[in-house]
Formats: sequence, structure tokens, C-alpha cells
Amino acid sequence: MWFGFYILDPNRASKMIGFRFTEWIPEADKRKPFDRLKPLFIELLNYTSGDAKDALDWMEEIDKQQPLFSDDYTRDDFEQELKRNGYLREEYKDGKNSLGLTARSEQAIRQRALEQLFGKMKKASGGKHRTRQQGGGEESTEITRPFVFGDKPEQIRMSESLRNAQINNGTEEFRITENDLEVFETENLSQASTVLMIDISHSMILYGEDRITPAKKVAMALSELIMKRYPKDSLDIVVFGDDAWPVKVKDLPYLQVGPYHTNTVAGLELAMDILRRRKANNKQIFMITDGKPSCLKEGGRYYKNSFGLDPYIVGKCLNLARVCRKSGIPITTFMLTDDPYLQQFVEDFTEANHGKALFTGLQGLGEGILIDYERNRKRRRN
Repeated sequence: MWFGFYILDPNRASKMIGFRFTEWIPEADKRKPFDRLKPLFIELLNYTSGDAKDALDWMEEIDKQQPLFSDDYTRDDFEQELKRNGYLREEYKDGKNSLGLTARSEQAIRQRALEQLFGKMKKASGGKHRTRQQGGGEESTEITRPFVFGDKPEQIRMSESLRNAQINNGTEEFRITENDLEVFETENLSQASTVLMIDISHSMILYGEDRITPAKKVAMALSELIMKRYPKDSLDIVVFGDDAWPVKVKDLPYLQVGPYHTNTVAGLELAMDILRRRKANNKQIFMITDGKPSCLKEGGRYYKNSFGLDPYIVGKCLNLARVCRKSGIPITTFMLTDDPYLQQFVEDFTEANHGKALFTGLQGLGEGILIDYERNRKRRRN
């Protein structure tokens, strides 16, 4: 269908000039099939806990409703290109051949999570956290000043120092003295050590609501953020169910919930043990959970109580919260449900630690953690 408008030329009334328009048709996606399908594949890996075959199977199911593949570019073509580009590898597992993720695909999952939750960021140099105190730091600024005893040789700004020597001493018998030296001013930088605790109890997938995938994506995004913007900071991931154990960043895509209760005590004890070994000035704990503490382990035996708030288990948690407070370790708790028992526990827990609690939905989880990470790492210990 053609449509448009015309404008009369007053000098030539017998002739009309103007523009002719056609019906607008959205421009086709001009990306290559691989570049178009890869983001979907990376996203699906979050939901399949890193199972590449399941992610490809899901794409085939989606293809039945909304075409992804074609006769010219099939699922097999896409799979082969993932291998050629270093995203998949052949491996032998459980007595049969299977597909495994590579370090490149694991990093791609973290990067996608980072962009989705925190926006696109460029890699920055180390040590971006600045405190008010100047001098003796590790990061140079553009400000220069005269050299004073105690300044490091790497702070000397040679171009300014040579110019001063020429002005002060002339060029016939060139010499440079201590009075000619200019140095970069520095800012005192602090580092932060963070432990992110993730609840992997069974309730994280109960009632048809997937809470573990957003929690994993936050962990991956936060780890990528720290590696890019704050490479001198440390981030440790601790998962807790009936027990607690550390998880490496590269293993986050494969994280799954289990038939576990919620042993918050074990998670806190492990987090504190990790932070005790860190030398950073600023230390903090983030805890993502959707359930009240319902389990602890003593003398090799589990004590479990899923009904209401068990005063013995809660008491253990509150004692650890107070220990963290005395050690200067704030705990920020992110609640994923409005369970009244969980709310009561978190309020008591936050008061004991003098920390913070955020009653957040799944959508606001990433933003809340980013804001608190930035805020807490600017805290300065006296």
C-alpha cells in the first residue's frame, strides 16, 4: 500500500512536489544465525544448571513455536559452531559421550548476568575504592606535588621533574636534585572482602517459583563485577542447605537446590571462617534466603525443625550475628518471600548484627545487592 503527502510549489502551481511513503516493515535481524542464537543459549544454561544438551533441547522446543533454526542452519550446525568457537567441548561422562561447557562459556554466562542486572561495564584498573585520607595509597591521581621524604620512586613524574631541573639548574651542566622532583599525589585505597551466602534448601524451587536461578545470576554478576571493576577485592560464595560449603565462581552455573533444610548456622560459621583469613579492611556478608533457619549440626548429628521458629536454632544464629557485629562485619539479608516466620527471624537477626535487611522480590535482587556492595565497601574501619 502506498501513501504519502504532497507540498505545492508556489512558483510552479501546476506541478506538485513531495514525498512518497510505503508501509513500514520492521527490518530483519541481519546478524548471523550463530550470533543471533548464542544469547538465548547462554541464558538457557542458567535454567538447565549448565547442562548444554538440555539447553539445546529447550531451543528445539522453542523452535516449534517460534522458528529459530532452518534448513540452512540446523541445531547440529549451531552445536558444531559452538564447539568451533570454544563454547562447548566433547566429554565422556557417566559412561557416555556428552557436551561440557568451557571456561569461555562459563565467563559468557557471568558476563550476560552482569549486563542484565548491573548494565554494561568496561574493565577498570584495580583499586577504585577511595577513602578521604590522602597519601600512602596505591592509586595515582592526576594531581602532582613536590617530593617529600617517604614518597615511593614509582610516584615520581619524570616529565615535570626534568622540566623543573632545567628551569632551576639550567642546561649547560644538567643536574637534577631532590628539590626538582614532582610526584603524583595518591589516594588511600581500601579493599573489601565479601562472602555471598546462597540458600539452596528445597524451598528455593517450591510452589512453582524458581528462586535459585535469580540467586545464581546475582552471584555470577557480582563476581564478574568485582573481577572487572575491583580486581583487588575478594568474593567468596558459600551455599548452605543441611550443611555449608564453598563454591568456586566457575561452578556457579551448575548450582542446584537439593532436598535440604536451612542450616543458616553452618553458612555463617563458614563465612566467618573465610573472612577471618582475609586481610582487607572492609568485610561483609550478603545472605540470600527464602526460609527461616531449620537445621543445625552438632556432634556429627543433625537437629532439624521445620515448624515455626525453633528458639534453639534461632539463638545460635543470633549469637553468630552478634559475633560478626563485634568483628565489624555487617550482614545484609535479602528476603525472597513474605513468610511471617522469616520476617520475624530476619528482624531479630538484623538487630543483633546491626546490619540490614531488604525485603525484596526476585526482580529487585540484583540492584539491591549492587547498591549495598558499593555502600559497604566505602565504609572505613578505624
